[in-house]
Parts: sequence; C-alpha cells; structure tokens
Amino acid sequence: MTDSTARVRELNLYRQYFELVAAGTKTIEVRVKYPHLADLAAGDVIRFRIKGTDETCAVKVKRVTEYPDFETLLDGEGPVNVNPTATRDQQLANIRAIYPPEKEALGALAIEIEGATP
Repeated sequence: MTDSTARVRELNLYRQYFELVAAGTKTIEVRVKYPHLADLAAGDVIRFRIKGTDETCAVKVKRVTEYPDFETLLDGEGPVNVNPTATRDQQLANIRAIYPPEKEALGALAIEIEGATP
C-alpha cells in the first residue's frame, strides 16, 4: 500500500500515552482486536486524538501483530516499547483497567508506529 492510498484511522488516546507517542518514545500501541481494527495494516495512518480536545497526532503503521492476550503481547514486544515510563506489571494493570477480560478475550493487537506529526 502506498502513501497515496493509505487509509487514515482516527483513534482516541489518553493524554499520558498521547504525549509518549508525540515524543516518539512509545513505538507500540496496544489495542483489543475489535472488528473495526481487524484490517489495520502496515502503511495505514492513525490519527490519535485526546478525547474531548482538538489535539491530534498522526503516525504511520509499520506493523500489526496479533497476540492472544496482553501478557503475551508485552512479553513479545517488550514493555519499554509500549510504555517506557512504567514497569511491565504496571502496564499490564493499566491495560487491563482500560480493557476488561471480555474485551481482552477478543485478542490483543500490537501496532508498531513511527513518525509522529501534529
């Protein structure tokens, strides 16, 4: 897929994670494998928005990898790539506070991102 045909997805992001993406220090975004994300692919663009604000940041998707759960995802991707400011256990607790077990059961996506631009 070329840049001229890249799909743009709009996703909300909490401020603390948005700032890490904008700074380029968070290179893996974690999401549940919802049906609307099932066809997300390398070359797509994600425009993250802090919910309730006009603040946005666009990134390019480098890779999407599916995992059965968040623990396996963190082990496979490396916690420092998901959130360089928190330990693995803190991250797991934070992710599970956002996504309850029934959501995690859908599968977890590790979305490798690059090139944050306003």
